[in-house]
Order: sequence, then structure tokens, then C-alpha cells
Amino acid sequence: MRRVYLDNSATTPVLPEVLDAMRPYFGEQFGNASSIHHHGQEARGAVERARESVAALLGCRASEVVFTSGGTEADNLAIFGTVDEGDHVITSQVEHHAVLNACKQLESEGCEVTFLPVDGRGVVDPDEVRRALRPNTKLITVMMANNETGVLQPVEEIGKIAAEADVYSHTDAVQAAGKVALDVTQIGCDLMSISGHKIHAPQGIGAVYVRKGTELRPMMYGGRHERSRRAGTENVPGIVGLGKAAEVAKRELEQGADRKMAAMRDRLERALLNLECTGVNGGGAPRVASTSSVHFDSIEGEALVIALDLKGLAVSTGAACSSGAIEPSHVLLAMGIGADRARASVRFSLGKQNTDEDVDYAIGLVPETVARLRELSPVWNGSRQLSVVSR
Repeated sequence: MRRVYLDNSATTPVLPEVLDAMRPYFGEQFGNASSIHHHGQEARGAVERARESVAALLGCRASEVVFTSGGTEADNLAIFGTVDEGDHVITSQVEHHAVLNACKQLESEGCEVTFLPVDGRGVVDPDEVRRALRPNTKLITVMMANNETGVLQPVEEIGKIAAEADVYSHTDAVQAAGKVALDVTQIGCDLMSISGHKIHAPQGIGAVYVRKGTELRPMMYGGRHERSRRAGTENVPGIVGLGKAAEVAKRELEQGADRKMAAMRDRLERALLNLECTGVNGGGAPRVASTSSVHFDSIEGEALVIALDLKGLAVSTGAACSSGAIEPSHVLLAMGIGADRARASVRFSLGKQNTDEDVDYAIGLVPETVARLRELSPVWNGSRQLSVVSR
């Protein structure tokens, strides 16, 4: 049976060139990057070369890159490393749980947090950010690209607002890195998080950009690794993999890879929208080229995911870390999408390895699977009639 993977927003396969770059650091080049002998200095050189590659992807200095265990740690370091008890934080209702739950923890520790709403497209209004400012506001954290819908937020405008108010600005760019050009100076953020396994590097490695002069407390205490900002022996193979993936991502973006991916996504969406009672969540907003959240009314998204998987197509209902959750997506609910429609939504997300043939396979498989599930649905005929009347 053919297998097609369209769940790249959850994780991506490691690129062959990334694996090749990492392989020596699992074997003969095994040194600790903090050791001063030959083996250690080989590892240190590899770490610093990777740091330069990540910095080039983000548009910052190499000294401003801090390696972490992934996007969640990067988000947490940016938030807990800058906020003190009694401070006020501004975020949005559609953030990844790595940010949302960190902010909820801050509330339990005596901080104030404003969770801004989004419009029907899933976009934060910068004016709402400005109105939410308080004298004790310390941090604004709004994601760059949503992990469920791919919707891009106006982070440059938000960065200007933060600069004018003299507060820190952080953006979770985990789903944006490698998909859109990044330039921390243009965005105007003080902190930015990325994750390796979203850009074809291995799981368990990430980074946070920390603008020079930003006061950042460490979350872990030990040695003076990462300029005393993140204690712990460096994951040299993972760091090397992230560096190579960043190098590939930057090169391919410059060659227009995002345009090719957008064309595949748009072709998939056009085919799926031929189905009745189907729509793209956040389709009216700017989005990254890889991601499409589609609702198929009167079916359960999880049932569709399972049915497609049995036929070799891997997709998801949304955030991978929310798999198994009974509650509908907090992102879609915040957009004003009803609970039933939110539960009927499925995310298709493309990666560098996907081809036009993969999209063709999905186009041939999804409509027939949706039709079969709707035939089994006790509410399909009623929803169909309601849709016709509403038109």
C-alpha cells in the first residue's frame, strides 16, 4: 500500500543531507563541546558553525542564538526568562500550548496576562495589542504562524508597538521558520523561538534568538553553557542537524521553494472545496504555504483521519500535542468556528519531500472517504439541507 505523509506541521522527516551531517557526531567525533582537548574542540567547532547557519536563517548575530531542546523550551525560556512577579503579559488566544500554558502558569504565580481575541480569519488586531498595554506590561508574545491553520500574524506591526512601549516582544516562529523569510531586525522582536523537527532536522533540538541586551534569566542552573543562558552539555548531533536544516531552508527559500509548495496546497484546496459543506479555516488570511485546515461538515475529523490512515494517507485534526483531546480546537473556537465544525476539521500540511503525485493521491482519496463517512452520519442530510437554504 502506498503511504503519503501530509502531517508535516506535526513533525518532518529528517533530510538525507541533515542525517549525513549528523552521522559523524554519533561516532568518531564524539567529544564534549566544553572540553579543551582536540575531541572537544572538534565538537565546539561544529556547534559554532551550526550556530552561524541558524543565525543566517533568522537574520541575527550568531552570539544571539541559544540552543534548546526544542520549541517548547525555547518558548518557556523566552517567557519565564523575562517576566517577573507582578508583570503584565500580552498574548493571543490562538497560541500554541507551549505559550498558552506558560502564560497560565505565570498567572498562578502572580502575573497578569491578557489573552487577546482574533477575528474570523484567526488574525490578531494590532490595535487590540496597543489598547492592552499597561504601565506594568513586560512582554508581548504573539506567534508568527499558527500551527493549526498556518495563518500569519502581523508580527512586524506588533514589534513596532512593543518597541514604542519599551516592552519585550517574543514570537513563536516554530511553524514559520523555513516557510517564510525571517529577519528579526525587520520583525522587530527581542526573542524568537524555532524548532528543529519542523524544518527537517531531528526531534529534540531547537533554538531561541535573544537580542543583544535582552535580560534573560536561565531556567536551568549548572555549567556556563550557551553563555550561561542554558545549562547542560550541548546536544552536538542535534545542533549540527539543526544547522544543516537551517542552511537548506534558507537556500531553498531563496530559490522559491515556498511558491512551489503554495501551488500544491492551493491545488489540493481547490479540489476539496468542490465538496459540499466544506471550507478552509483561515482561508481569507495570509498563511504559510504548507498548511491547510479544512472543515468537512457532518463528520468527525478524527474518524476521517483514521479512515485516511487506513488507506495510506497521514493527516491530523490539528496540533500533535493535543492528539487524543476530547475538546475541540481552542484555535478554531477562538476564530468563532462552532464546536461541531471545529471537530469536523482536518489539517493537511506539506513538507519538502512531498510531490505533485502525493497531492494527486490525496485529491483522489479524500473526497470518496468524506462521502462514505457522510453516508454513515445521522446529521448529514439535515446539514446539507441547511447549507442549501443558507445559500
